[in-house]
Amino acid sequence: MRYLPTNPKKTGGPDPSQRIKLLSKVGLLLSVMVTVIALVAIGTVVTSSNGSPSNGVSTLSSRLASATRVAHLSNGTGYWLVSSDGGVFSFGSAQFYGSLSGQHLSSPIIGIVPTADDLGYWLVAKDGAVYSFGDAPFHGSLGNLTLAAPVVGMSSSSGVAGATGLSGVMGPMGPMGPMGNTLLNGIGAPATSLGNNGDFYLDTKYSILYGPKANGIWPDPGTYLIGAQGANGATGLQGPPGGSGAQGPPGATGLQGPAGPSASLAYAEFFALMPSDNSATVAAGAPVQFPQAGPQSLSTITCTNSPCDTFQLANIGTYEVQFQVSVSEAGQLELIVNGSADANTVVGRATGTSQIIGESLITTTTANETLQIDNPSGESTALTITPSAGGIASVSATVIIKQIG
Repeated sequence: MRYLPTNPKKTGGPDPSQRIKLLSKVGLLLSVMVTVIALVAIGTVVTSSNGSPSNGVSTLSSRLASATRVAHLSNGTGYWLVSSDGGVFSFGSAQFYGSLSGQHLSSPIIGIVPTADDLGYWLVAKDGAVYSFGDAPFHGSLGNLTLAAPVVGMSSSSGVAGATGLSGVMGPMGPMGPMGNTLLNGIGAPATSLGNNGDFYLDTKYSILYGPKANGIWPDPGTYLIGAQGANGATGLQGPPGGSGAQGPPGATGLQGPAGPSASLAYAEFFALMPSDNSATVAAGAPVQFPQAGPQSLSTITCTNSPCDTFQLANIGTYEVQFQVSVSEAGQLELIVNGSADANTVVGRATGTSQIIGESLITTTTANETLQIDNPSGESTALTITPSAGGIASVSATVIIKQIG
């Protein structure tokens, strides 16, 4: 039977047939204890290892009762105080589980004892009555007995744990247990003689699992561990271009192709011999005369007047033009293509009697364009073609025109 804080009671003692014996023993014990323990003290504390914040009050309605010192303490992080009227005050981590404050007591409380796990406690009264709180079990009391002497204390029956004993001698090895299951593997289906009942077998070639083997037979068919191929997923985003790989070795030389048609090169040479040719000076804006014809091909490069100073280019294309003319004065010469001066072709000399040599490429865009070698327009000096520069022989002035594309 357990007493709750809301209705604390004293319980009856042993039956009348045992009462006289019990009284005599208790009386003797109490008579010895009463000589060494005061009935009322000033607040003995009982420590606790767990619990809740303090529920203490600032004013006591009664003197604090003495308490029996506990035999087993944990870490001393809290404690309880109990007053003679049954009020309980918790401090630190000690948890409050109830009290007798406000209850009518036949005898004042003289002690408090915690349980071994600090989750409850007992209160003991001077007349031997015991009150239990929290997880403290009720095992009986002296509350209904007439005592020869008052009760002066209480102790829990929980003892201190003893030291760990020595380890015993290792016992004999037990019998071997049954053989466990084994996962075998190989290529192809397992042979009947392979493995024991309960074993499994994996065909590593086709990913088929057989087993468990039962009654000496492998189950057939086994379980395919790879399912059917799923549908193709959506095309992912194109990744960034990869880096250039190393250059591969040269390939074998291919067969020689058939010979192509022979190229037809159009060319023509025109020249003048002094002193008879170019007897007059070449005025600014006037062309040099090349009245005599040299080697020619295809008749696509021709002279259009006489004495010859204008040449006609029948085909559209690119032409290489080379010329040399010996003059007596400092001056310049340039190509006039289809009536327009080509500034990229101007050549000249600054002093002395020497040749003016030019070499240029021109490109025509229409058929039958014309070509001249002129003393540039705007010059102030007319050019004299030297009749015998450097010696006594007559010199020549030459122009060579070749279509190269």
